[in-house]
This record gives sequence, structure tokens and C-alpha cells, in this order.
Amino acid sequence: MNVTARNNRRRWIGIALVPILIASVLYGIGSGSVSISVSEIWRILFNDGDPAHEAIIWNLRLPRVLVGLLVGACLAASGALLQGVMRNPLADPGIIGVSAGGGLAAVVALVLFPQFGYLLPGFAFGGALLSALVIYLLAWDGGSSPTKIVLAGIAVNALLGGVMNGIMVLNSDRIQSVIPWLAGGLSGRSWPHLQFLLPYAIIGLTLAPFAAKASNLLALGDQSAQSLGQHVELQRFLIVALASLLAGAAVSVAGLVGFVGLIVPHAVRLLIGDDYRYLLPYSIVGGAALMVAADTAARSWFDPIELPAGVLLACLGAPFFLILLKRRRLVR
Repeated sequence: MNVTARNNRRRWIGIALVPILIASVLYGIGSGSVSISVSEIWRILFNDGDPAHEAIIWNLRLPRVLVGLLVGACLAASGALLQGVMRNPLADPGIIGVSAGGGLAAVVALVLFPQFGYLLPGFAFGGALLSALVIYLLAWDGGSSPTKIVLAGIAVNALLGGVMNGIMVLNSDRIQSVIPWLAGGLSGRSWPHLQFLLPYAIIGLTLAPFAAKASNLLALGDQSAQSLGQHVELQRFLIVALASLLAGAAVSVAGLVGFVGLIVPHAVRLLIGDDYRYLLPYSIVGGAALMVAADTAARSWFDPIELPAGVLLACLGAPFFLILLKRRRLVR
């Protein structure tokens, strides 16, 4: 594909992402046990709608949609950054220990210290960032490399996962409160969760575009990046730290949601290429739209049962990814 055709494709895909995002938001606000039309949504937003529908939107659906937008954007940005810095299209937030660290911290909070259950987001966020830091330190031996970080991540994930399972087995009478969080989803998320997530998401998503240049250079390999004047170790650490912040913020309120950070950057890369100047913002918008659409589908398609969004994403995302793996030969 020549440069002109690639730029045209990027432009049209960027334009198309805007109505896709708007459609996902309207779908999230309007769908559920009580359907609300787009015209009614518009009237309610300007204080001229049905009071019952207004209560549903402002108290239940709007905060959940906004949390979903931020969670999806953070996970997709984290996955895109990690795939670049690890030079591995299979990388996602789980590879840096965010899932295992956040999961263990959540289990500790809900099972061993249920009196502090209201601090669950803080526990999960701290556990996610701490585990990512431990993995990076374990991978450091006068320097780090994507391979060392991946191997350290696999080992620490296995260890933390074993500890988490052990705690649940020894306290089997208390694990009912943990299962929904481990499945991942946005059930019950409201304005307090948005207030907790918002500052971290703003910081992370604001800094993410500044990592585009370094991500492009690190994707070329350490030697190439060094020859172009980059401080490889510092840049890698900062990008991994930023990805950890983004993923930790998302995990802290949504639980262990998978595949968003893996599939969205992959799909965007296949459409527009590897240039992070475009890959990052497109992934952020695509991740936000996907998370809201998946959460809405999970809570409305199976009414009166609300399926966790993480379960639906896994069921739909795994086959999709296997198709990409087969057709595109992602692992070479």
C-alpha cells in the first residue's frame, strides 16, 4: 500500500470511529430492561424528559457508560504501548502483572478484610502497580529486555495466581463477593467509581500520546533506538510504568477484563499500520467504544440475567483473535 492510500485509509477510519463511539454511548444509555429512544435521551440531557427515564439515565446508565469509556480507553492504550515496547503483538496488560496483582489485592480485601470492602478500588490499584514494579525489578540485571520482562511476568503471574487461588480455597465460604470482580465487568458502577478512576485516567491518557515517538523507535529494536539517540532503558521503564498506570486504573474499577488491551490495538494495527501517532489515539477510541458496547450487550442480551462483560469479551474475543492468529500469522 502506497503512502497516499495509507493516509487516506487512516483519515477515513479516524472519521468512522467518531460515529462508532457515539453509537456505542447511545446504545449504552438507551438499552436495558427499560428502552429509551435517542430523542428521549436528548430531551433528558436538556432537562425536558420523563422523570422516571431521567432517573434511570442519570443515576444508573450514564455513570456506567462513562466508566466503561474510560476503562476501555485505558486498557486499549496500555495494550498498544506494551505491544510496542515489548515488540510483541501478543502483549497485553496481563503480561506486566496488572491482572494478577490487582486480582490478589482484591481477593485479600474482599475475603480477608471484608470490613474494608469499600476500599476495593484502592486495594486493586495498589496491587496492580506494585506487581508491575516487582516484575520490572526482577527483570533488571544491569538492564532489562522485553524477553526478561515477559518471563518475569509469567513467573510472578503464576505465583500471585496460586496465592490468590489458595486464599479462596481456604476461605471458600466468603468467595461469592469475589467471583463477579474476577470475571470483570461494570455491574453496579456509578459516580463514586467514576470519581476514583477519572484522575488516573486523565493523567495516563494525557501522557500516552507523548509516548508515541519513543514507542515507534523502541519497536525497531534496542540497537536501532540507541543509534537514534534514545535512552532505551529509561524509555522502556517510563512506557511500562505508564501502561501499568493505565491498566491498574482500569482494573481497579472493572475487575479482570480481558482481551480489550489485546484485540483493539491488534485490529487497529492491521487497518492502519504500526505508526503510534495514529495507533494510540485510534486504539483509545476503539477500546472505549468496544467496552461500552460489550458491557451493554452483556447486561441487555441475557435479561433478566446480567452477564459480566469480561465473560462476553472472552467468548467473543478469543475466537476472533484465533482467526487473526491463523490468517495473519502474528507469531513468526
